[in-house]
Amino acid sequence: MSDAAPATRLPFFEQTVRPEWIDYNGHMSEAFYVLVFGHATDAMMIETGLDSAYRERTNCSLYTAEAHVRYLDEVSEGAELTVRTRILGVDAKKVRFAHEMYVGTPEESEGPVATTELLGIHVDQGAGRAAPLPEEVRERLAALTEELPEWAGRSIATVPRPRA
Repeated sequence: MSDAAPATRLPFFEQTVRPEWIDYNGHMSEAFYVLVFGHATDAMMIETGLDSAYRERTNCSLYTAEAHVRYLDEVSEGAELTVRTRILGVDAKKVRFAHEMYVGTPEESEGPVATTELLGIHVDQGAGRAAPLPEEVRERLAALTEELPEWAGRSIATVPRPRA
C-alpha cells in the first residue's frame, strides 16, 4: 500500500486466458474462472495489508470459507480479462467480498462473464481458528466497502426433490 491518500476502490486485476485453460468445449474451463478469481483475491489481500510479509510476521491469513460462482458467458483463449473486486462488508474476523470478471474493461464490456461472492475468515494458522483482523486492515476494508451489486446474496435455485 502506498502513502498516498487511500483509494475508494480496489485496483482492477488483469489476466490473459492461457491455451491450457481451454476445455473440450473450446472455452475456458470452470476451474480456471475460479483460479483467476483466486488471483484477484490475492491482489485484494496485498492491497489491504494481508500480504506475504503480514502472513510471515503474524502466522495469520484470510481463508475462503464460502463462495458462490456464477458462470455467465463463455471465454475464449487469449481473452484479456479484468476483475473488479468489491468489499461488501467486514467485521472483527470476517470479510465479505465479490469479484466480477469481464472480457476487456468493465466500461467496454457488455457485462460480466462471471461473478463470485465470497466469505473470508481471518485465521491464526498456529491456533487453527478465527482471529480478529488487525485494526488497520479492518479499517482499510471498511473504507473500501461498497454497495452490494444486485446479484449478491442470491442462492442456488432449488429443484423439487422427487417424492418417494
